[in-house]
Amino acid sequence: ILVITSYNSALCQNNTIVDASGKGPNIAFRSISHDFGTLNYGEEAVHFFVFTNDGESPLVILNVRTACGCIVHSWPKNPLASRIRDSIRVEYNTKIKGTFSKTITVQSNAINSPVDLKITGNVSGKKK
Repeated sequence: ILVITSYNSALCQNNTIVDASGKGPNIAFRSISHDFGTLNYGEEAVHFFVFTNDGESPLVILNVRTACGCIVHSWPKNPLASRIRDSIRVEYNTKIKGTFSKTITVQSNAINSPVDLKITGNVSGKKK
């Protein structure tokens, strides 16, 4: 659901809230990939993808999708004002052995949405 609070200050274009100057939110990630390297079976594997709303309007993360159920993620649910920094938490299930390369798709109201993030690594070792 997209809510526009003021007709004078916001326009709706392709589900993106833009201000009167025509500039909307923009999600800028510090990095869009992370290599966990070699992990031991059962070891914690968590990474935070840090991003900033470097646009002019509030940024709303609408959804974060993964290709499989092996990733647990959390993200900010409230709108982020311009120049505010936050992160998306990604955790890989290291009880799945072998090499992995997974894509996380971030859908938002940003001008540059969607954005694909990527994690890679290898889980080795014996089951405990």
